[in-house]
Amino acid sequence: MIARPVRPSAWAVLEQALTEKRPVRARYNGRERVLCPHALGWKHGRPKVLAYQSGGTTSRGALPPGPHAWRSMFIDEIEDLSVTEGPWQTAPNFSHDSNCFDVLEIALEL
Repeated sequence: MIARPVRPSAWAVLEQALTEKRPVRARYNGRERVLCPHALGWKHGRPKVLAYQSGGTTSRGALPPGPHAWRSMFIDEIEDLSVTEGPWQTAPNFSHDSNCFDVLEIALEL
């Protein structure tokens, strides 16, 4: 039997937001972001989220418009996470079939 990796506490918040299609506010790499989680899984044994960033800033400055706002983030690097009110957003190019995850646990079907 293979042991399942331990999920960080932020996983439950992201899973709630994903299943309820609600955005979250978070800090990642020192920047405030508004994220709409679409998929949760594992990469190299670390928990990851694939999210559409609908607000805040990026490491490159202003948030890009439209379908270029997808973010793949290690969950254990996300800070100050909370589900928030506001519109849940996505883009037509969503796909969880990418190299973001070695193991996909949960994903929206759009």
